[in-house]
Amino acid sequence: MKIVGLGPHGESASPPERVTLLPQDITAACAKKLRVAIVMHTLESNWARLLVQGVIGTLGECGAIVIDVVDCNFSSATQIDALDRLRKESPDAIISLPVNNTTVTEAHLAISEAGIKLVLIDNVPTGMLPGKDYVSLVSADNFGLGRIAAELLSDHLPQGAAAGVLAYDADFFATNEREIAFSRWMEVNRPDVAVKTARFSTIGDAGHEAAQLMNDHSEIAGLFVVWDSPCIDVVRAVSKRNPIPPITTVDLGHEVAESLAKGGPVIGVAGQRPFQQGEAVARTTITTLLDRNCPDWVALPGLIVSRSNVIESYQTIWRKPMSREILIELNLLKSK
Repeated sequence: MKIVGLGPHGESASPPERVTLLPQDITAACAKKLRVAIVMHTLESNWARLLVQGVIGTLGECGAIVIDVVDCNFSSATQIDALDRLRKESPDAIISLPVNNTTVTEAHLAISEAGIKLVLIDNVPTGMLPGKDYVSLVSADNFGLGRIAAELLSDHLPQGAAAGVLAYDADFFATNEREIAFSRWMEVNRPDVAVKTARFSTIGDAGHEAAQLMNDHSEIAGLFVVWDSPCIDVVRAVSKRNPIPPITTVDLGHEVAESLAKGGPVIGVAGQRPFQQGEAVARTTITTLLDRNCPDWVALPGLIVSRSNVIESYQTIWRKPMSREILIELNLLKSK
């Protein structure tokens, strides 16, 4: 698919293929005995764990040692402490997914000021510039993901209905882009559909906020949740409603994939490719440590996932088949 969004500073996207490593690059990187740290917003999601696998595997092929992988559990304080500690350990590079746009800016700036290469995933703290304060941002086309989710939900919305959006109550580039894109697509392509928005501050709040939103707006006929982990909480919260609203989300996590495959409330997913994104993050890191220029923004397009292609999409994203139990239930495998 074509990249439709822009980077946080209006950059046009560079595809991940723009950052490649030749055999001689890998040899040169191995000779440097590089040390790299990874600081993630969370490691609880399927997406985050698979992305880290892609990073670590590619760095390992280049002889780079990962000295730490930090789970910040969405905490600014935890991320700031981790970055301050790692700065004193002087790795060659730090790969970070900032937990928000504002509170962690100074801690990230201090990394670059210390001469440590900083590669960002999905989000850029406020005021930081590519090529100056960080090397590159590597992300999905989050604007495109929001458009995919809107288009998938549109087919399930009757004329004159409303769509509910469960948005993240934090200033975060990736989820902001998805929310904006969803609303704009509806405004242009389904002007008859009103968009009603509620915000959750933690994953465990999403279900409650969804239920309250639907209680306040009975005309809501479908929901969009900005990523899959809170989506599962929303599914649980609305599963006893009659009718159960159709739901779209971003990321083909295991539980979301099961709901989609079995014909549950999740009727479509804008899928990311976290393993391939992790590989692109690692290649970008090695490239800058070899003193070569990198694109300001590297972006991967989303995947349109519906019930008709969820099995193969799951295999593409997770690099393994769906569980035997689901394949048996879908009559794709005989029980023994």
